[in-house]
Amino acid sequence: MTLRVTDLKVYYKTLRGEVKALDGVTFELGDAEILGLAGESGCGKSTLGKALIRMDGRMRLRGGGVELDGERLPIDDDAAMNRYRYHRISLIPQYSMSALNPTRRIGRMIRELVESRGVRYADVEEELLRRLKLVGLDPDVLSRYPIELSGGMKQRTVMVISTLLNPSLLIADEVTSALDVSTQKAVAKALAGFRDRGFVKSMIFVTHDISLTYQIADTIMVMYAGKLVEKASASAIVSKPRHPYTQALINSLPEVGVRYTDRRLSGIPGAPPSLLKPPAGCRFRDRCPKAFARCAAEEPPVTEVASGHFVACWKG
Repeated sequence: MTLRVTDLKVYYKTLRGEVKALDGVTFELGDAEILGLAGESGCGKSTLGKALIRMDGRMRLRGGGVELDGERLPIDDDAAMNRYRYHRISLIPQYSMSALNPTRRIGRMIRELVESRGVRYADVEEELLRRLKLVGLDPDVLSRYPIELSGGMKQRTVMVISTLLNPSLLIADEVTSALDVSTQKAVAKALAGFRDRGFVKSMIFVTHDISLTYQIADTIMVMYAGKLVEKASASAIVSKPRHPYTQALINSLPEVGVRYTDRRLSGIPGAPPSLLKPPAGCRFRDRCPKAFARCAAEEPPVTEVASGHFVACWKG
């Protein structure tokens, strides 16, 4: 088992109080597994990705814990996490095309990074060149500045940098959001290839696009308002979703070859609740067509309704 997250609670400190961005999330990620983490903006998926590697100054650990390869991670201690970053757990950030230092040539930047992690550049240079070639980049990118690369080239460069030390876990946070459709597919395919070649053991692919996630993920986990609402195999999530929120997300996706007159797309009415003071019971109930009295009174537990299929819904 690569990753085990148990009752994780991470809140943001604000002038108005604490925002309960992650409020008791529990899940596991197996070896060689790609987990797609989906949900609309503000559901907590990016917070989860950041919390696993580096919590910013506003974030506070309020409960729970994280284990990686059987070892508990000190996620609330920034200095202690340094020995895990890049070596054991790595991140492709949400705005990774802007993550490259504009004043450094790519090669110099990579040299400084690996040497800051206690690794000699000469020991990884050959592998670096091989991986650049695998993602369709010429070695001469190492002599260029970031401004000389296209968006897709920057994205693939950051992918190579993030996986150069073969981490157990790679977190890819909205890595395709600023790319065109064809480049999105190329990047997603490259990420899956990194797992298949053993460059990373397991991966969390954070996105709001379930259709793209379905193409590379083994498992999809859907979040809503800081909670896990459904987790199952990618095929089960897309073909047999059990939670009303997941069903609504799937119904909002267009189908190839299906005209609007044949099947109208349906959005999700309303908006997610404030996480400063989340409502009691199910947090989706005010937008849910299946809600009944119990949904307001009690929070539904995450229950395994079929082998490997978990749902947090009284009617799931």
